[in-house]
This record gives sequence, C-alpha cells and structure tokens, in this order.
Amino acid sequence: MTGFAVYVWRSVRTHGDTKTKGSRRTLELPDEAVDAPRKHHARQASQRLKAGEAWKNTNLVFCSRTRTPLDPGHVRRGFRLITKKADIGENWTPRGLRHSFVSIMSDSGVPIADLVGHAGTAVTEKVYRHQLRPVINEGAATMNAVFGRHKSA
Repeated sequence: MTGFAVYVWRSVRTHGDTKTKGSRRTLELPDEAVDAPRKHHARQASQRLKAGEAWKNTNLVFCSRTRTPLDPGHVRRGFRLITKKADIGENWTPRGLRHSFVSIMSDSGVPIADLVGHAGTAVTEKVYRHQLRPVINEGAATMNAVFGRHKSA
C-alpha cells in the first residue's frame, strides 16, 4: 500500500474491539479522499499549537470541539451540515451512505464484503447492497414500451 489509509482496528464498542476479528481491516483511500484528512490533520496541528499545554491529547482523529469522543448525535448533525452545504438535502444519514457505497462498488464489480468488514457476502448482499442497474434498465424498458420502441431479441 502506497497511499493514505484508514485503519479499522478499533471500535467505539464497550470493549473497544471491532465486532469480529474479520472486521479489522486497513483501507487505502482513493486520491480524491486523501486531501480532506491531510487538511484535517493540519488544522489539528494548528489547534494543538494554539492550545499549548491545555491541549487534551485523546488520540482521536475525529472528536467534539472539547476533544471528547463523538456521539451519534454529533455525527448526524455534522453529516446533515455537510449534505446541506453540498446542496443534496438533509435527509441523508451515514448509514445510507454506507448502503450507497456498497451498492455502487458492487455494481462496479468490486468484491465488497472485505471493504465493509463482513466475513462473507450473505449479509452484505441481503442488507446493504441495493441493485442499481436493473432499476435503471427496467425504467428504460418501460419507457421504450410507452413510446412503442421494443428491442427485438
């Protein structure tokens, strides 16, 4: 691995471990996603310098303004602000983003169970993956029928 990565080796679960040992993974980030963590790291370094000895080192990459762990409410509020600023609405959730990621990657032929930390594909396929192309193809076929254009077999 030569790029920037996210290390999924711990969890906010009570005992601090991931749900299963198979959930532990290191994911290289695509180039487009590398810039944001670098800028975030630089902001944290600047904040650390300004705070001096008052800096509370929690070893958290993402935390509240008081350097405490994020609770689900923090994450949802922050996520809503991001989607609002992106002008895509405020009804998105981090969980919905995970479903979208799985669907897009799977539809592109990427084996996704490892990416999302599942031991096998059953849960991934049943719970997270939503087919994209069949819906799009079905819509096009219906519109072709409406306009009287049918493909010959």
